[in-house]
Amino acid sequence: MSEVPAPPPTAPETSADPTPAQTALDLQTVVARLLRRFREAGADDALTPSQASALARLGKGGVSTVSALAVAERVRPQSMAATVEALEGAGFVTRSQDPSDGRRQIIDLTDAGWARIEGQRNAAAAWLEHALTELAPADLRAVSAGMAVLERMLP
Repeated sequence: MSEVPAPPPTAPETSADPTPAQTALDLQTVVARLLRRFREAGADDALTPSQASALARLGKGGVSTVSALAVAERVRPQSMAATVEALEGAGFVTRSQDPSDGRRQIIDLTDAGWARIEGQRNAAAAWLEHALTELAPADLRAVSAGMAVLERMLP
């Protein structure tokens, strides 16, 4: 009876092999920095970061209330009320009575608010495109391949 040869040993994990935990931390850091760069690309001195964030949230979720915005932005309702007041003063939002509850006000974007959001998105996209043109072709392929892997992770 002949013996079956044992499979070759697997290579031991080296310090160069990434762990899921370290990769998760690195990815969080990079994504946070990318988001910051996107915000900076479309930013100017006309809006505070809080105002820009509330405006962007309205652009994603549509109409809202001060209370709902405060919860979403993790700030006190009084702070959000001041933010909304400044955005209204700048012409980016309007406030109107909620038809189902007269005690609440509905916050909605104006055409100027939508234009502002679109300008911020365009500036962020332009910054990213420029940054990608600075990469070597092999690095650009690696970023593209990495995006495909991340896309598969998402439901």
